[in-house]
Parts: sequence; C-alpha cells; structure tokens
Amino acid sequence: MKQYLVFLGNIARISFQGSWRFYAWMGFLTLITLIGLNAYARQFAHGLVTTGMTDQVSWGAYISNFTYLVGIAAAAVMLVIPAYIYRNEPMHKVVLFGEMMAIAVIVMCLLFVMVDLGRADRFHHMIPPFGIFNFPVSILAWDVIVLNGYLLLNLHIVGYLMYSQYRGVKPTAKFYIPFVFVAIVWAISIHTVTAFLYVSIGGRPYWNHPIIAPRFLASAFTSGPALLVITFQIIRRWTKYWIGNEPIFTLRRIMAVAMIINFFLLLCEVFTEFYVQTYHVAASEYLYFGLHGHNGLVPWIWTAIALEFVALVLLVMPVSRQLKWLNVACVLAFVGIGVEKGMGLIVPGFVPTPLGEVVEYLPSLNEFLICIGIWAFGALLYSWMLRVAIPIMDGSLRARPDTPGGSSE
Repeated sequence: MKQYLVFLGNIARISFQGSWRFYAWMGFLTLITLIGLNAYARQFAHGLVTTGMTDQVSWGAYISNFTYLVGIAAAAVMLVIPAYIYRNEPMHKVVLFGEMMAIAVIVMCLLFVMVDLGRADRFHHMIPPFGIFNFPVSILAWDVIVLNGYLLLNLHIVGYLMYSQYRGVKPTAKFYIPFVFVAIVWAISIHTVTAFLYVSIGGRPYWNHPIIAPRFLASAFTSGPALLVITFQIIRRWTKYWIGNEPIFTLRRIMAVAMIINFFLLLCEVFTEFYVQTYHVAASEYLYFGLHGHNGLVPWIWTAIALEFVALVLLVMPVSRQLKWLNVACVLAFVGIGVEKGMGLIVPGFVPTPLGEVVEYLPSLNEFLICIGIWAFGALLYSWMLRVAIPIMDGSLRARPDTPGGSSE
C-alpha cells in the first residue's frame, strides 16, 4: 500500500511540472473547458431550450459528437491487434497511447450523454436499483454496459502496465493479456451497439438499415487512426519519447483500406435509397438535395463527402508516404467523417417527421460552447495522461531500488 501511495504521489507531483509550453497548453484547454462549463450551467438553469433542438429534432450536436467519439474510442483496437495478435514490436511502443486515448474519449462520450439528458440528476434512471435499467430488452441498457465496460477494461490495462513499468518489473501476463483480448472484441461491440440504437428505431426509416453498423466501423477505423497519426507526431516532436515511422505508416495502410470500404458502403446506401424511390427516400433527399425548399444540410454533407474523397485519393496514392501529405489526408478524413457522422447521420433521421413535417436544426451558440468545452476537457485529460505516462515509459520516472515506490526522476 505504501508503495502504491508513493506512486500516486509521484504522479501528482509531475502532473504540475513542465515547460512553459505545457503550462500554456493546459491553461488554454482549462479556459475552454470552463467556458463550456459556464454554458452548461446556463443550460442547467434554463433547460434544453438553450439548444437548437426541438420536439421534432430531439437529437442534435450532443448525440452527433457522442456517436463520432464512440468510433474514435473503438479505433484503439487498430493498435491493439497488430501489437498483441501479430506481435508487431513497433506497435507495442505506442499501443498504450491508443488505450489512453480511448479512456479520454469514453469520458467525453459519457459527458455528451449527460449534457443531452438536460440535467445530470437524470442519470439515476439508468443506474440500478434507483432506476429501471430494462436489461436486456433495452438497446440503451446494452450501450451503457459496453461503454462503461470498455472504460474499465482500458483503465485496468493502462494502470497495471504503467505501475509495473514504474516498479521496473515485468507485468504478469495473466493480469492483463486476457483483458486485452476481451477489449478487442469489446471495442468492436461499443460501436456496433451504438449503431443498433439507431437501426432498432423502426419509425425512422433513414436509420432502419442493416448497413449502418458496418459503415460505423469502417468510418471509425479511418477517423480514429487519423487522429492517432497526428498525435504520434506531436508526441515525438514535443516530448522525449521517440515514435518511429512504422506505426504511423501501418495506420496509414489501415486507413486506406477502411476508407475504401466506407466509400463502397456509402455508394451501396445511396443506390438503395434513390433507385427504388419509395416514400422513405425523403430523408436522404433532404440530406443530399433538399426537400420542399429546406436544404440546411446540403452544403454540410457534400463538403464532408468532398473532404473524404480527397482523403481517400491521397491515402491510396504513393504521395501519402510523405508525412506532410499523410497529415493532410488525416485532417481531411477526421473532419469529413466527423461532419458526415454528425450532421449527415443524426439530423436526417428526424427530417421529415413520421407525419411529414420538415423542421430544420442548427446548433445554438450555447450548444456549440458546451461541445467545444467537452472536446477541450477530453484533450486536457489526454494531455495529462501523456504527461504522466511518458516519463514512466522512457524510464525517467522509476521506483528507487532502496525505497519501494520511490522516484528516481
């Protein structure tokens, strides 16, 4: 116990140590987080009327971000599989960064659910025995289980491996390897169950499509690695921990394949919707071309498709073997998929309503501030985890041999 307390004390100490760039970055993120918290306080006081959501469009920017971030969290498996199944040694050096990102992103997902509920106290409806969990009938109950389960799995894996490396001992395989393989399946399940949330709503034909789940995974395995590629370059540029090019270009190959599959599934969906021309095509028509003079989402979706297409072209061409062009492809893919999974997936499911009413949605300023506040908090959490983990991983923070749990930094 004493050894563990000293370990926690060392973590607390280095959490507040760094260069002026570290303080500036963390201070900036803290400021944005506080702005978002202030906006949430305004929403808490006045209700969801402060958002752009209505009775007709009851899911907006919050659920859009939630859906997108679930995919980012699931994409950590793209590091775990090469590292633990194919025993790719360079990927072993970065796999923890992906799992730490999954932790930060799942926390962001839970925060987006909380703000979408309107009031935090409504969470008790999903916590047995205070509320009616309705398991296993409710898909939402399944989503609560897989998200929190994935968070706990990654917390255990990262925490155990970091503590073992801090002590300078080899981790015991039985204490983490089984959890790694469970997490691989679990990562796929979190985005699949999230897709089932939409697919299972029969009254919304735009979502009632079996291709939603595989499209979710294909897009997630593009946007998640795109963020990791950028993150790895930032880590090796601004810290002492060196990450070689092999993990980066392994993720590039994964992104290229996933983006091809994502585009193929998009074409299949568009063909299915528009070729038959049933009544259910109305939502897709509103999204891509506008409906009855309402075309608020048209520029969003075509911009997203254009960004994704350019990213696809760059990824499959040899030019993306140069880091500068790979970075361009990553940014375009990350933004394009984010817009498509947000404005292009959530909102059209509500337009038109089952009664044929067309009510357009646009996030309010307060809603936008809450969103960027949560993104800033996620970046703050991840930055803190990197600040703690990198000294342990590069060997500058170790337990003293003469004093168990002490620091050698």
